[in-house]
Amino acid sequence: MSKLKIEAEVNGRKITRETEPHKRLLDFLRDDLNLTGTKEGCGAGECGTCSVFVDGKLVKSCLMPVAKASGARIETIEGLATPGELTPMQRAFHKTGASQCGYCIPGMVMAATSALRENPAADIEEIKERLGGNICRCTGYTKIFEAVEMARSVIAGDLPETVLEEDKVGDSYIGANVRRLDAPAKVSGRLKYAADMKLPDMLQMQVLRSPHAHARILSIDTSEAEAMDGVACVITSDDVPGTDGFGVFVHDQPIMARGKVRHVGEAVAAVAAEDLVTARRALSKIKVEYEELPGLFDPEDALKPGAPVIHDYAPGNVVKHIPVRKGDIDAGFAAADIVLEDDFSTQQVEHAYLEPEAGIAYVDPDDVVVVISPSQNITHHRHMLAEIIAKPINKVRFIMSPVGGGFGGKEDMIYQGMLALAAMKTHRPVQLNFTREESLIASAKRHPSRVHYKMGLKWNGRITAIEFNMLSDGGAYGMSSEGVMRKAAILSCGPYEVDNLKVDTTAVYTNNTPSGAFRTFGGMQAQFATESMMDMAAEALDMDPFEIRRLNMMKIGAKTHTQQTLETASLDRVLDAAETASRWETGAPNVRGAKRGDLNGPDTRKPCTLGARIKAETKSKNDAERVA
Repeated sequence: MSKLKIEAEVNGRKITRETEPHKRLLDFLRDDLNLTGTKEGCGAGECGTCSVFVDGKLVKSCLMPVAKASGARIETIEGLATPGELTPMQRAFHKTGASQCGYCIPGMVMAATSALRENPAADIEEIKERLGGNICRCTGYTKIFEAVEMARSVIAGDLPETVLEEDKVGDSYIGANVRRLDAPAKVSGRLKYAADMKLPDMLQMQVLRSPHAHARILSIDTSEAEAMDGVACVITSDDVPGTDGFGVFVHDQPIMARGKVRHVGEAVAAVAAEDLVTARRALSKIKVEYEELPGLFDPEDALKPGAPVIHDYAPGNVVKHIPVRKGDIDAGFAAADIVLEDDFSTQQVEHAYLEPEAGIAYVDPDDVVVVISPSQNITHHRHMLAEIIAKPINKVRFIMSPVGGGFGGKEDMIYQGMLALAAMKTHRPVQLNFTREESLIASAKRHPSRVHYKMGLKWNGRITAIEFNMLSDGGAYGMSSEGVMRKAAILSCGPYEVDNLKVDTTAVYTNNTPSGAFRTFGGMQAQFATESMMDMAAEALDMDPFEIRRLNMMKIGAKTHTQQTLETASLDRVLDAAETASRWETGAPNVRGAKRGDLNGPDTRKPCTLGARIKAETKSKNDAERVA
């Protein structure tokens, strides 16, 4: 392949390099110049993590061919300030706590710097507009906007530079503004994430993934790929020396598909080669013969008699069923004046952390297999990998690299085992960096769930009984499903004391992308249903939604759904604060969807007819039963 000569000025220094003509400016900066502060989050110009200045203009370097950089003046996050120094913008990001995981922050600092270079007097709305091409998944943006406004005022002289200094902490850290220790490395782009790390003689890995949701693997022919120049090894499940299987609760997932594939995107084979181009070309040389099998894509279908079996150990396709019982459910409903019943569903959700999955593995001089990755569960991963590669635990080491956003999505060991196998086979360091497409197709998602809810209440709003049934799509592998179902069951009926409960949460196997841990860990799906029911109950009883919650909330001495007696409780203070913050006294919204409108305007509430209708129907039914 012919080389392309690039002459440019980068961070004030003249450089001349020969590089591959297919590269983007992003690749050139990171791979050829080792300026890894510029990150790749999406590769499609959407997230802004790769933002740099080209001839003074903010550019997303993942969209710019490297050929266009020749003769240009380029400035990256590393060029904003000399090591040990920070610009007012970077210091403001540090001061306000604007950097959390930090992966988006170099690009965000570049965009913020551009905003004030273009207009030093930019107001908050203009700042928001100019930062609109950059995404952050951690902060909620508020602290970022505060930082830009603070930097603007310091640069303009409206605020003294001393506001950027660290606050003094007194006798206690409680209530004090304590800065993150790693913030300077994040705002300057110096912090190394897994994809930023480079080791001598390192190979690049690429993964062949299944195009089928459910299929038997009849054969895998890797001979042509292995014969290619530049290919160091090809691995499949046949290369696993120990007990193949991992998972947070049930070890049902092989390092790579063994015998059959269970979801689109499942790893079937992997190539480690001298460079990415060679590795990707080698993937096309691997021949896999499949026999397609019937697939399951709806969790209700997974429970039907005769449904395809995803895992032999679970002939009924149930990953985990968690039951919770309290009191007498029949007596509770019999004592109710009204009974409400409805269905609720939540969808599959992608974590969308800005850092795609990445990792490195190597064998150290003491024959210890070392894996570096942004794992949220490295101790568990270490123990599982030791069994998979048939080594004693003291010969396996996991190092947690900085996590560029996780939210539970990096809790599962979906690629670290492949890296370890390749490092053991080649005796060289091996790196794997997911593309955004790979991250979407192969990583676990939030469990999609369906809840059937039945609630009995007295006319005064007191709950007498709840029947809660949740069915969740666990996808192709168990991952965190058991834990998610446990948490969903424990939190199912919210912070409300209910004497009579029947709760069932069930996760089932399907041929969809696996479901795993995600913020709230099953609680969100359950609370969406419970709080919706509370609003519907308030409407049915013509009660204020805050009042019905106060009546039923757990207080000191209450027994939880799992029979724990509470010795402390602060829900009343939380509810009071929520009511005040929402300005509820200005007029409650119609729970069926009408907009609140002007907070200071007239009360636009409509009279509720649902409650009157239910009361009339219930009274007629009770009268009829008494006559009978």
